[in-house]
This record gives sequence, structure tokens and C-alpha cells, in this order.
Amino acid sequence: MTAHPTATARPRPRPPVRVPPSPEVSDPARNANPDRSPGPNPGPDADSAPQQDPEPNPPRPGSGPGPDRDPGLELDLDKLLAARLHAARARPYLATALFALHIVASRQVPTMAVDRHWRCYAAPAFVDRMPVEDLAAVWVHEVSHLLRDHHGRSDRYARQHGLTGPGERLRMNIAADCEINDDAFGEGLVQPEGAVRPQSLGLPDGRLMEEYLSRFRLGPHTEGLSWLDCGSGADGLDREWELGPDGAHGLSKEERDAVRFRVAQGINGRPGSAPKQWKRWAEEAFHPPQPWRELLGAAVRSAASGPGVGEDYSYGRPARRSAGLPGVVLPSLRRRPPRVCVVVDTSASVSDAELGSALLEVAAIARAVGGRRELVTVVPCDASAGFVHSLCRGEGIPLLGGGGTDLRAGFARALRTTPRPDAVVVLTDGQTPWPESRPACRTVVGLFPRAGAYSEHDPEYVPDTPPAWARVVEIG
Repeated sequence: MTAHPTATARPRPRPPVRVPPSPEVSDPARNANPDRSPGPNPGPDADSAPQQDPEPNPPRPGSGPGPDRDPGLELDLDKLLAARLHAARARPYLATALFALHIVASRQVPTMAVDRHWRCYAAPAFVDRMPVEDLAAVWVHEVSHLLRDHHGRSDRYARQHGLTGPGERLRMNIAADCEINDDAFGEGLVQPEGAVRPQSLGLPDGRLMEEYLSRFRLGPHTEGLSWLDCGSGADGLDREWELGPDGAHGLSKEERDAVRFRVAQGINGRPGSAPKQWKRWAEEAFHPPQPWRELLGAAVRSAASGPGVGEDYSYGRPARRSAGLPGVVLPSLRRRPPRVCVVVDTSASVSDAELGSALLEVAAIARAVGGRRELVTVVPCDASAGFVHSLCRGEGIPLLGGGGTDLRAGFARALRTTPRPDAVVVLTDGQTPWPESRPACRTVVGLFPRAGAYSEHDPEYVPDTPPAWARVVEIG
């Protein structure tokens, strides 16, 4: 049915959307905190937001009397979901994480915040004032805190440096924002009003949160950031308005790890669509740094204390079965401290820094076998094996070499030493041929990182990987 030609339809003002309790959004009934601030100023597109009473000078974040200037205002869920969809279109590699967040309406949060259980808290007044484009940037900012594990990293940093109190957590929140915001905007995302950038604090771009924390302190230059509150998902400090670990719609640790893995998988699958810092994050998510010193020490201890290692017959104490054979003394099986021989790759492909690291690891290996330095020997080897040096003779072990690489000679020299070693540890970059047969003792390979391998005689040269019978630990 159409309207009469002479009639004119006057638009009716759109009432605020009242959101009932649902699996998508929740509104915990909590008292407002008068110390919280209202949020950022309206952006240039604020005319598209629902109309409010005109104010001559919109307040800056942290200047209002309370966290919500209109207690009767309901959360505009449609607008918030539209902003999330815009964020997913602008940053498609973050879509899995964006849609994993559960929305919680809260009048105590200043703007928007996240907790460590992947809930996103939104202030109705803040959502009402902000344009959809600005809200999309806030979505990306908040989910970046969770993906980069800023809450866990803040807790570790606080423990290591003995930091306590909300002031230090605010400093961690500022540092985490600097890590995110230096490359978060552009290419479909606008920069919201009040976003913290490293330049505003006189800091360089492209650094991690921990580096920013070592470069600034709270002072006059951060006085205007006291309103900043991204929740426990940004700095690890639980808030009173958060639902906590027992609240509804939180993600378990396994679910959080699965989301991070899916996001990292998407970034690695399309490397040209993500900034450099996100690519670095994705690489670490797939291949997290390992405590290689602990792994190497554990591998050496395991090899040196395995079944049969260090066991030999001795006449120092007769066997108990000698009583059954009068006149015959039977030897008993005794365990002696294990002996370890370390073969160090001294070829030209190994740098001086790696050789210095190798000497440090030799000392660590001596501690792994009980501190008996006389039980550890060192064999430098490039294309040929050098002399065998005992660690008890002093720290000055000459690591001569600089030629080609053939650690088969080093294996042969190590196995010919007297007494024979119970375990052989090889420190190399891996660009070497390996023995065809398994040695009679256990073998641990400490593998230095290598940027690339080549041969001037064979452009398609690919170095052999360590054999399957060796325990391999990547160093560095």
C-alpha cells in the first residue's frame, strides 16, 4: 500500500535498542564506580550516532563524573556487531579471534575492555557516541591484547621485576597499547580519538611491550592517560566489574590456544596481508622459543644416566655369588660416573659467537654430569679432528679450524679416546656429513641456527639432516 501523493512521511526517531539477556550479550548488575571515565571524544562521524543532549565542549576521556553519563541508555548491540563485521573485513586474518569474543554490557568500564577469558566489556554510552568505523578499530585493538598474551606477559614481567600496584599495571597497559597501535591503523581502519601511540611518549615504533616498559615511567607526559583501562586482558590485573574465571561464556585455555593457532595459521597462509609485527607473532605462535639450554642439559643428563651407561665389572668388591664358588673371585657390576666427549664444529661456517656459546655449553655439560670436569673431553673438528682436550686442564681450550666440515672424523676420534665415552655431544650448524652407522654410545646434537646452506660446486646442495639415532636440540 502506497502513501497519498500529498502526504509527507516524517521520520520517527529511532528508539534505543533494548537488548534482552542472550548468549550473545550479557549485562551484569553491578554498582557504578565513580572513578571511571566516560571514554574518548566523538569522532568526525559522530552525527551518525543517536542524538543526545548537545554539549558545548565534549569531555576528553577521564573527565566525566562517572563511567556512564546516561544510566538509562541500553547497549546498541546492532551497532557494535556492525563494527565487529567492519573490523573483520578490514583485518580478515583476525576474524576468528574477533568472533570468538563474547560481548558483555557494562556501565563500569570506561570504554571497551577485555578480560583474560576472552570477554569483551562495552560501555553503552561509549558505543552510542563512537562511529562504527572507530568502534571497528577498538575491536581490533582489544582482541590484539588477547592474541599477543599481554596479560600473561605482564604477569611474568611483574614477577621478574617485583612490580606491584595499579600504577605499574597502568604502565603495562600503556606499553601494550604502544606495541599494538604503532601499526594497527590504516588500510580500512581509522585511528580513534585518544589512541596511545609510541610517538606521543617519545618512543620509537616497532618495539615490544617489555622494551617500552624499560624506556618510560609514569609522569607528566602520561598524566592524561590515567583514564586508560583495557581490562585484565591487557595488563593481567583483575577488575571488580569482570565476571572472573567462573563467569559465563569464558573460553578455556584449550579454546584460547586454538583461536591463536587458527589466527596464526591464517597469517602464515596469506603473509602479504599482515603487518610485520603480526607475521613475527604468527611465526612464534607456530614455533615458540624453546628453553634450549634446559633441553640440552636434560638431553645430556638423560644420555649420561641411561640404562647400562657407566656400568662395568669391577674386582673392587667381589660379587655375592662368589660364595658359591670357593676359590674363585667373581667381579661385581658397578656404576661409575659417566664420561662425555664434546665434538665442537670449528669449520668456517660456524661464527665466533657460536664458538663462544659452544664453550659455555661445555661448562654447562660438565655441571650436568655432576661437576666432574675430568670426565668431560673436547674434540675440535672441521675437515679433520684435532687433539682431545680434557676440561680439567683449564678453560683455555683451543678451538682451531676454519676449513671444511666432516664431523665423521670427530666421531671417530671421540670413540677412540681412552677411557671410552658414555655419551657424545656434537655442537654444530649441521652442514656436515654424518656417520652411516650408529655409534656404540648415545649421541646428542646441539644444532646452531643457520641462515642458509650452499656449495659453490653444487647450487642445489642440501646439507644432510642429523640422523634419527641422535637426540637433536636446536640452540638459540
